[in-house]
Amino acid sequence: MDMMPILAVGVGALGVLVLLAFAFTGPSPERARTRRLASVRERHGESADPFSAVQARRIAATRGTRMDAAAMRYLPRPDALKKRLAMTGKSWTMGQYGAATVGCAAVVAAMLILLNLPVALSLLLGVAVGAGIPHMTVGFHIKRRVAKFTAKFPDAIELLVRGLRSGLPITETIGVVGQEIDGPIGVEFRAITDRMRIGRTLDAALQETADRLGTPEFQFFVISIAIQRETGGNLAETLANLATVLRTRFQMKLKIKAMSSESKASAYIVGALPFIVFSMIWMINPSYMQNFFVDPRLIIAGVGGLVWMGIGVFIMAKMVSFEI
Repeated sequence: MDMMPILAVGVGALGVLVLLAFAFTGPSPERARTRRLASVRERHGESADPFSAVQARRIAATRGTRMDAAAMRYLPRPDALKKRLAMTGKSWTMGQYGAATVGCAAVVAAMLILLNLPVALSLLLGVAVGAGIPHMTVGFHIKRRVAKFTAKFPDAIELLVRGLRSGLPITETIGVVGQEIDGPIGVEFRAITDRMRIGRTLDAALQETADRLGTPEFQFFVISIAIQRETGGNLAETLANLATVLRTRFQMKLKIKAMSSESKASAYIVGALPFIVFSMIWMINPSYMQNFFVDPRLIIAGVGGLVWMGIGVFIMAKMVSFEI
């Protein structure tokens, strides 16, 4: 009989994991969009004009599922979150993000309750982990995608320079870069070309990409083109100098990262050591450590220690953070 609660919690955790897997591997928005576009083409016939296809694509992009609508209603700052999801380059939706948040919180809370932790503390830690893990996952993918984009961006600019020196206009060279370079560079430059095909100006298309990427390197590129279009001059020479500056800037970032790696490792160890010791003592003598959640004096001491640790970690993070 004592095994029934454990089995119930285990089955519940397994069910939540299955729901998470279904949320991230469920119906693809890209397939749904393709089906809608195909139905529109069949409805309008083979002679459908490009404007109807573009309009259908916009309608398909704005439609969402009920899960997306619920996530837009209950998650904080939905517009900023939607922008972050778009910055990952993945097909993740707001509904999938909300399902991952709820699932992680439920699994962590159930596991902590199973380990005989107080219910209030288990729920609090479950909510913190459920809100933190999806946020950190999205941030990790954004950082990795931006790093790939930044690493290859000087090569893309040099390809633009070669196209301009051969006599091609800037719009054609952007299309060539989107076709010749894979990864985030190709995706973003193809998106710029698609926007210009539906009537957007070059400056507007570039600025939309710059706002979504949020990288200073691409913003430098947009500003260089805008200034050249206003004042004139040799665009190929300007972009060649920009490519050299960006490559030197990237090398300087790598050098600073290598020089500050030892300090960052020390900060990680110092920041994680108290929590590791707390967990080890909890495993050895749980009743002794439970006083930190019962005795008011120990609660005040624990909160004060966490505050001072947070201040110390913040100072160490600022000491090893450099802007180029």
